[in-house]
Amino acid sequence: MGSLSSLLAVVVYLIVAGLIFWLLWWLIEYVGLPEPFNKVARGILAVRAVFVCVSILLSLIGYPLVRW
Repeated sequence: MGSLSSLLAVVVYLIVAGLIFWLLWWLIEYVGLPEPFNKVARGILAVRAVFVCVSILLSLIGYPLVRW
């Protein structure tokens, strides 16, 4: 039962993190940053999203990249 609850917590965390990153992506598009800053902001956001997803998925097997 503990495994199921931890899996459910990870799924909820992924959904919340995905919603936050989607809102940030939308905000960058809505504000309309000039081109060099727009590309840098989207790149940083994409790298951060991948880092969070990898960390969450690795935490399922017990080896997270970062301990929050």
